[in-house]
Amino acid sequence: MRSIRLSLLKWLLLPLLLLNLIGAAGTYLLAWRPTQIAFDQSLADVAWALLPYVTQRDGGIVVDLSRQAEQVLRLDHVDAVYFVVRNHKGEIVAGDADFPEMPEPKAMNEPEARDGRMRGVAIRVITLSTLVGSEPVTICVAETLWKRISVRSGSNFAGLLVHELLLTLLSVAIVWIAVTRGLAPLRAMQSNLHGRADDDLANLPDDPMALELKPVAAAFNGLLERVRRAARSQQDFLANAAHQLRTPLAGLKTQLEWMDRRHASDPDSARSVAMMLASTERMIRQTNQLLALARAEPSQFQKTRLYPVQLDKLVQDSIQHFVEEADKKQIDLGFELAPLTIAGDRFLLRDLIDNLVDNAIRYTQPGGRVTVSCHEADGRGLLQVEDDGPGIPANELDLIFSRFYRLNNDVAGSGLGLAIVRDIVTDHDAELKVWPGGGGRGTVFSVSFALAQEEQEVGNVHPVG
Repeated sequence: MRSIRLSLLKWLLLPLLLLNLIGAAGTYLLAWRPTQIAFDQSLADVAWALLPYVTQRDGGIVVDLSRQAEQVLRLDHVDAVYFVVRNHKGEIVAGDADFPEMPEPKAMNEPEARDGRMRGVAIRVITLSTLVGSEPVTICVAETLWKRISVRSGSNFAGLLVHELLLTLLSVAIVWIAVTRGLAPLRAMQSNLHGRADDDLANLPDDPMALELKPVAAAFNGLLERVRRAARSQQDFLANAAHQLRTPLAGLKTQLEWMDRRHASDPDSARSVAMMLASTERMIRQTNQLLALARAEPSQFQKTRLYPVQLDKLVQDSIQHFVEEADKKQIDLGFELAPLTIAGDRFLLRDLIDNLVDNAIRYTQPGGRVTVSCHEADGRGLLQVEDDGPGIPANELDLIFSRFYRLNNDVAGSGLGLAIVRDIVTDHDAELKVWPGGGGRGTVFSVSFALAQEEQEVGNVHPVG
């Protein structure tokens, strides 16, 4: 898999390392050249020092150099020093007889340096041409290269190498930090996307954003907009289909109830009608759940729909239906309702209450107990539904809010109730908690809501209750 970081580092570090190597070589050469010139100048001084001993006498060139003076000229604790003095005919007047022939300098009195070999060893030679009296004379002085080699490969070279290595490491660190900081906007975009809820389809923010990422963000926002349109179309279809099904299903139920009364004396007909009525009830229940699911979709919910709602009265309005369902299973259904006004959407809150209480009644065994309560605690509004049913295994607590997930397939239901509850809780920025009931039996569902503020802070006046 291709990495932008590695690509940037490769195209930055490799040329940078190459430039450092070239720079190191250039620095080394620049540092070596003055040293080489200094050594050559010192060798040229020896040639100039020989010149006073060279004289013209009796029409020829004579070198009056004592042994002691020669020893001083040749004195060097590291390198061997050689010299030769030649007349205009190239004949050796004084010095080392095996001194190699060297080219004449291009100008008089201008020492020239060049490399050579003598006695099988590399040497550095200074050649000086000058006039002694009226006769041209050539003086050559040479030395071996041990001092030069020592300087070139010794501590100076090691120091230069360490210096360049430190510069290279510093350059690598700077490039690494620069690339890391340069990729920070990508990490910020990644964090933004990873931190979103599954249903958060809001556009990526334009500012602050790196200029190079704006086309990516624009393309991504375009994709999100298409996803939002598709989701809206899906939700609209779901809501419309559910709404259109409610009326014919209600009519079908009415007709079946009429048939049930007409054929009560015929056991076979009564049994068949009862089965059709049960199926119709399940269809009506699932249709209502689909409609509730479409209404509760968080991505479609607008916070401006939150108004003060008297939660205790909303529960009271649904009591009769709950009582009838509980009586069918001989369940003791109790209500502990304190006056409580929260900020919410009354239609969604009614769906939330219906699903929590219906879920408790469905999963509680005959003769059991279900308690519904609402009250204020710690500056929040609490709605709690507690049952003494079989409870929920710990490993399934995170699964019960998934759509179409059911704990017990023997219990009738669509598996959408708690998913609807979760979406409505998200719509209201509420907090949903689940824990085992008293004595380790049953389950407690608790929803914590924000209390309603003053009407001018909440929004337009809206009927409550």
